[in-house]
Amino acid sequence: MDHQQLLALVAFAFVSTVSPGPNNVMLMTSGAKVGFMRTIPHMSGIVLGFSLMVFLVGIGLMKIFALYPITQQILQISCIGYLLYLAWKIALSQSTGNSASDYKPMSFWAAVYFQWINPKAWSMALTAISVYNASTNVYGVLFVSLVFALINIPSVSIWTIAGKTLSAALNNESKMKAFNYAMALLLLASTLMMLEI
Repeated sequence: MDHQQLLALVAFAFVSTVSPGPNNVMLMTSGAKVGFMRTIPHMSGIVLGFSLMVFLVGIGLMKIFALYPITQQILQISCIGYLLYLAWKIALSQSTGNSASDYKPMSFWAAVYFQWINPKAWSMALTAISVYNASTNVYGVLFVSLVFALINIPSVSIWTIAGKTLSAALNNESKMKAFNYAMALLLLASTLMMLEI
């Protein structure tokens, strides 16, 4: 990969990871409700889980999708179902003055596993491998996945910090309820935009 291709990959990795999507909406929610430090396991799980996903897609999962197109439809239905459940949970979480009262941040392993039912993650992984390592050379795939790991760190931090910063304004029940509904709707919207995986 030459210098120009590397810059293009870094730009793609940053834009795709920092743009709104299920991971970032949930990080902002967690940052607002429990703060930056308690969201670190969630952030770390996204960084590792997505990089692992890129690697595994690159070394063989794309071939499975090509051989068995029905697997994409099954995956899509699973993604939609789980994200609807998450949006419901966010919307109905208690809106008390103590925003962390009933909110349990996603664990490291839950965030790792979540990448596999995140439509945006699938779209990003398939695009990254198709464009930046179409030959699926194992070293090239590893390199692409490492670039995403490094770029994802500031991306997930930005959304968590944004949520933490916003938490000061969510100082009463009605504001927190409005925030919960807004985050649930954003989660649904970000899912609908990424249904073509």
